Amino acid sequence: MRREARRTGVFTRRALFVLGGQAGLLGLLGARLYQVQITEGARYATLARQNSVSVRMLAPPRGRILDRFGTLLAGNKQNWRALLIAEQTRDIDATLDRFSALVPLDPRERARIRRDVSRQRRFIPVLVRDFLTWDQMAQIEVNAPSLPGIVVDVGETRTYPLGPMLAHVVGYVAPPTPADVEEDPTLALPGMRIGRTGVERYRESALRGTAGAVQLEVNAYGRVIRELARQEGVPGEDVELSIDATLQQLAMERLSAERSASAVVLDCRSGEVMAMASTPSFDPSLFDTGVSAAQWRAWTTDPGAPLIDKATVGLYAPGSTFKMAVALAALRAGAITPQQTFFCPGYFELGKTRFYCWKRGGHGTIDLHGAIQQSCDVFFYNTALHAGIGRIAAMGHSLGLGTTLDIDLPAQATGLIPTRQWRRAHGHPWTLGFTVIAGIGQGFVEVTPLQLATYAGRLASGRAIQPRLARRIGGRALSPGAGSGTAAEDWPLLDVAEPLLDAVRRGMFAVVNTPQGTARASALPAALGVHMAGKTGSAQVMDVSRAQRKLGFHTSGLPWRFRPNALFVAYAPFDAPRYAIAVVVEHGNEGADAAAPIARDLMAAALTRDPANRTLPPGAVAAAGPGAAT
Repeated sequence: MRREARRTGVFTRRALFVLGGQAGLLGLLGARLYQVQITEGARYATLARQNSVSVRMLAPPRGRILDRFGTLLAGNKQNWRALLIAEQTRDIDATLDRFSALVPLDPRERARIRRDVSRQRRFIPVLVRDFLTWDQMAQIEVNAPSLPGIVVDVGETRTYPLGPMLAHVVGYVAPPTPADVEEDPTLALPGMRIGRTGVERYRESALRGTAGAVQLEVNAYGRVIRELARQEGVPGEDVELSIDATLQQLAMERLSAERSASAVVLDCRSGEVMAMASTPSFDPSLFDTGVSAAQWRAWTTDPGAPLIDKATVGLYAPGSTFKMAVALAALRAGAITPQQTFFCPGYFELGKTRFYCWKRGGHGTIDLHGAIQQSCDVFFYNTALHAGIGRIAAMGHSLGLGTTLDIDLPAQATGLIPTRQWRRAHGHPWTLGFTVIAGIGQGFVEVTPLQLATYAGRLASGRAIQPRLARRIGGRALSPGAGSGTAAEDWPLLDVAEPLLDAVRRGMFAVVNTPQGTARASALPAALGVHMAGKTGSAQVMDVSRAQRKLGFHTSGLPWRFRPNALFVAYAPFDAPRYAIAVVVEHGNEGADAAAPIARDLMAAALTRDPANRTLPPGAVAAAGPGAAT
């Protein structure tokens, strides 16, 4: 009995111990279940959903760029592409191996993919291959179970319907650099592009937009089952430019016959740029898809420098087109009067140095009107000395030369109107010979075609107009900052008396519309019923010796790169200025022969297309082609 009782006690204690242990374990399990299902139920439900839901960010559509009439200058088109989401695959190299069996990837592409993965968060998709064909896309979709992390997506590619015609103005986009991504992580999204030049760069913030997101239900293999939710990004805003695509096309066609040239047409009242052409040009769409090494070599070795916008960063001696600035500097200072005369024997002597006039036999006694009309160099050698280089520089700056203009583009050259201070700052003295040669726009004087067009517009209007490109952004009209921009009166007056401006304008009128004018062959057609005022220019790029001049040397016999640059500035109508034009033909030799006819045709087309001045059928001059306005 005693032994049996002992056994029973032992069993009871063991049973209680076991039951206590079981009860403890059940308590712990219950507590854990309570924690999982009640306390943290919402969290685990979210995690469960995340196992089957993939969230992808979406690049926003980039805003369009349009001309003043709504013609598309830069837009977007669909582009099928393969993306890699690193967090959805355990072995990136294995995934890329299987992908390469379907769509070959070269070592450089694979290195780029690995680099992109390492530089950003693993949930952000990385571009594997874009511009997929339909067959390639179908193969990827069929083999999706063996391609974890690979998804097919539709994005957008930047397109430029007019191609090289507006490449320098509109600019181009390219993939962001690591520095760009560090500044804005959303730029890492596949398909994101950033403006590199032109309006694309200057208006980047308006054109880019805001990224969106899409929630997709996926199975265990990563295949998309359905779309659960979508938050569209905010598309970039459309930017409407002042450019007239038809006028721009005519400008490019007229310049295409030259190896290297540029032209600018702007509205004298508002400062709006109607056309801004630079040739040769390039196809901006290649920067979005990738520029080959061969293409890059072709561009960078072309003597015409197609990648450079000559209208805004090309620097040229203005030659005789600068003479109006010299005249106004002297007139405003009272150093000469409009009736002032100088004798031109064909040369001007300063000490032992002889400076020649373009007319070998000279112009004889000549006043300001005749000197502008016939472009007498000797008159302006004398005028420059009377005015002084300081006054010439001040006048040039007030007319828009050698300054930074307030145009909405990311890059422009400032140019130079030299002064004594500038020369001394470079460790050299200023001599009167430099003043003499500056009088005809040579020596150290450098300007851009855009500055020359602004210069012509300021001479015409008597106001400090500024060139501008954007008219509306997102449908909102932009003001030029000086007023509504619809009339010349919205800009501040120049600090030059109107009678002095009129004296110069009458000389410019005579250049084009009188028998002795240097551009008499480029007068506007009589059918337009208006007159154009202008000034020719020819700027040497190499010195011509006295001996060469005595032998009757002419620069047309030189190799192309040694011939003078040809220039022409103009405005019209003469009595109610509306448009100003500048044309520069590199090594075109004579402004009257190479640049003035181009300006004439562009002016005729601009006036023809202007509803306020239309006297010919729309497009008549442009349709007739070069030379139609003679």
